[in-house]
Amino acid sequence: MAQTFKNYTAGSIGTTPTTVYTVASATTSILIGVNLANTTASQITVSAQLGTIYIVKDAPIPSGGALSVLEGKIIAEAADTIVVTSDTASSCDAIVSVLEQT
Repeated sequence: MAQTFKNYTAGSIGTTPTTVYTVASATTSILIGVNLANTTASQITVSAQLGTIYIVKDAPIPSGGALSVLEGKIIAEAADTIVVTSDTASSCDAIVSVLEQT
């Protein structure tokens, strides 16, 4: 079983839900980190979901701040997605760090 550490990123996330990561077929992933950064001059509110289940919902991030939304590890199966949404247009950058097992 091959194991590979990877980062997936998305920039300028806004009010439209943005898929940052999708687990590939025949793969199990361990989510190591989900980091969200506010790139605007005002506070924003963000949500991150694994499929339709919230990892964090409506969390405030101050101007220039960041939020790490995982305290532990989460297992994601093939076709699972990490989706991020902000309450402000083009306001959030996201990094999802995973260990993929194929």
